[in-house]
Amino acid sequence: MLRTRLCELLGIEVPIIQAGMGPWSPVELAAAASNAGALGSLGGAMIPAEHLRTQIERLHSLTDRPFAVNFTSTGIMEGSLEVALEAHPPVISLALGDAGDMVGRAHDAGSLFIQQVHTVSQAQRAADNGVDVIIAQGTEAGGFGQWVSTMTLVPQVVDAVSPIPVVAAGGIGDGRGLAAALVLGAQGVNMGTRFLASLEATIADEWKQALISAQSEDAVKVEVWQDIFPEAATEGFGTVPRALRTPFIQEWQDKREDAKREAEHLQEQVGAAV
Repeated sequence: MLRTRLCELLGIEVPIIQAGMGPWSPVELAAAASNAGALGSLGGAMIPAEHLRTQIERLHSLTDRPFAVNFTSTGIMEGSLEVALEAHPPVISLALGDAGDMVGRAHDAGSLFIQQVHTVSQAQRAADNGVDVIIAQGTEAGGFGQWVSTMTLVPQVVDAVSPIPVVAAGGIGDGRGLAAALVLGAQGVNMGTRFLASLEATIADEWKQALISAQSEDAVKVEVWQDIFPEAATEGFGTVPRALRTPFIQEWQDKREDAKREAEHLQEQVGAAV
């Protein structure tokens, strides 16, 4: 069985982290990943505190293996982080922004802390902040990210933050991607989109099939996101989504000035869709 320093640190059997994806990475998915020997992640972003408390309790009932509670810097609802820390999970993880005092608070609760970054400078700040593991996420990743490719980013981050274990993310969906990440110096991989196509993910079967059927060129950087949500350009790491083309995306990517003027209305549309 393939084991790395990441496995030893996290107490897992295989060097794979199932990424936290907010409300779309539910208890069942995290438990299945952890029970299979990976590190499952329960999405805590946009989850009310009491609901998160119930989910963590249920996760404890479904697995006795290590797991993470994942947050995003701009999606933590009031009281949710406190609820997670009270549960003393093995791991707290964060994406899309600097962790600040979250690292110390997690350590005080007996939890390891994993930070996702998109640039070398972000990785260096995370290392200085005392994180235990750094996820270097390339632009190929689904969801929110920046623009440096995984193959370029990972070895640079490995060199910059050694001996902190680095996990590769972005465009990785099978054993070949894991092998490539290890050659680049990573100690494991973090996968999100690939797990969305699993039985336990709480998205419609039509969306799962769309992911499986998509070609690489079907995914685009949704830069109009920062016109619809202008705070996204300044909050956290200033990331934008990478997503499969839809009529909505195609229309507004080509009309970014119009999107700025229609921002409030478009925010309502996105919110309704979520």
